[in-house]
Amino acid sequence: MKKKTTMTVTEIRSLAEGVFSMKLRYPENEIPQEVRPGQFAGLYPNDPSKLLPRPISICRWNPDTGELQFVFRVAGAGTASLAAQKIGSSVDMLGILGNGYDLEKLAGKRVLLLGGGIGIPPMVELAAALASMPGSEVTAVMGYRNSDLFLTQELERYGNLLIATEDGSVGTKGNVLDAVRENGVRADAVCACGPMPMLRAVKKFAREQGIPAYISLEERMACGVGACLGCVTKTVKTDSHSHVRNARICTEGPVFDAEEVEI
Repeated sequence: MKKKTTMTVTEIRSLAEGVFSMKLRYPENEIPQEVRPGQFAGLYPNDPSKLLPRPISICRWNPDTGELQFVFRVAGAGTASLAAQKIGSSVDMLGILGNGYDLEKLAGKRVLLLGGGIGIPPMVELAAALASMPGSEVTAVMGYRNSDLFLTQELERYGNLLIATEDGSVGTKGNVLDAVRENGVRADAVCACGPMPMLRAVKKFAREQGIPAYISLEERMACGVGACLGCVTKTVKTDSHSHVRNARICTEGPVFDAEEVEI
């Protein structure tokens, strides 16, 4: 649904230092039929000097209330403007955008979810979806800088949760793969979202384990609909239309099979 919708703010709260949760409700006659884990939307700052939407992953979707939850880190004036919103105010949203995780490929499997930093929020919706599928088992390993954690209670509802922190203040000292190895986690597939160094390590790990990895690429985006070509990534296959080995993260992604992209 690549259209701009004026949404109503129903929640805005701080989860950790610089990290905020915002819930936006659709107008009653515009609620989408489907929102898939891993998709995102472009949120427009309430500042006329900021023309472009900020791409933010969907953390949770509640079809009963028509609410989307977004969890984001304040990184500049645009996201600071979003964090300053009040309940009842309006936010323009472009979306829903992108392709999410393919749940059919994950059904009935032991799925390892890996999230790092602000790559953690989309793992909540994915964990919830997997937990509702018969035979699926979820182990979530989330990486934080320190003990300033967020979304842990939500993730614990849907599977086993392990934590890694850079300073060792909670869980395993190190990164998410250090926690996976320390706890002897076994899986049939891995899904990940986080910074590029983490995703490169996840791709290598999955290849060593002989399991598929589906990764969500974080990238700066301008238009969010594939027109500006500002979020291109290299792929192993040649595009039949452009005849180059490129894919637009905002339209062909953000979720890719790790073996199909060069990172």
